[in-house]
Amino acid sequence: MHKLLKFRYFLSFFILFSCGESSEKKSNTANESENSEQKEIITTNDDKTILFFGDSLTAGMGLDPENAFPALIQEKLDSLGYGYSVINSGLSGETTTSGKNRLDWVLNQNTDIFILELGANDGLRGIPLSETRKNLQDIIDAVHEKNPETQIIMAGMQIPPNMGPEYTEEFKKIFPELAEKNNLLLIPFLLEGVAGDPNLNQADGIHPTIEGHKIVSSNTWQVLKDILK
Repeated sequence: MHKLLKFRYFLSFFILFSCGESSEKKSNTANESENSEQKEIITTNDDKTILFFGDSLTAGMGLDPENAFPALIQEKLDSLGYGYSVINSGLSGETTTSGKNRLDWVLNQNTDIFILELGANDGLRGIPLSETRKNLQDIIDAVHEKNPETQIIMAGMQIPPNMGPEYTEEFKKIFPELAEKNNLLLIPFLLEGVAGDPNLNQADGIHPTIEGHKIVSSNTWQVLKDILK
């Protein structure tokens, strides 16, 4: 039976850290707003939970929450009769470090499928790759320590070549390598078909439009559908 989405809003204040000297460089991070709403999207009383843990891409920055790709996944699940609740735990401005620091609170709820979408802000700020890799591994370990049965999907990410070709290529490798190491499912590139297309991104060139989120939802569904019970 189709279920209606309920929305809960939590106002989350954070300070946007500079990733460069120019205003143009600042606009190239996925966390431009200093005051951002963390949107949590759930449905009613389902047995299983899918938790999206990420940054402003997951939060749907610049859009109404029902247009962000986690909400579109919920619509897909409902239309096919799957008994899952989707929780959108995306927070604009999130890095792998800040994500790791708030993880304990997020894991207070039972989670059957954990979709990890973090790292873009690290790459756009030039954070050392070893730090990003370690933080992501720590998040994976914490999720499995909380519940070894939780299935984790890693969302692969890529960045523009602003930091140089070597950094850009090594950043790209982090996600498939961690997925292989930890036996995780991998979305090869979450923004496949969206990144770099001005018709599918908002004015900042970073955050997808409504149409862009539909493609991101499809990229996610291609991996998620194979593990639904």
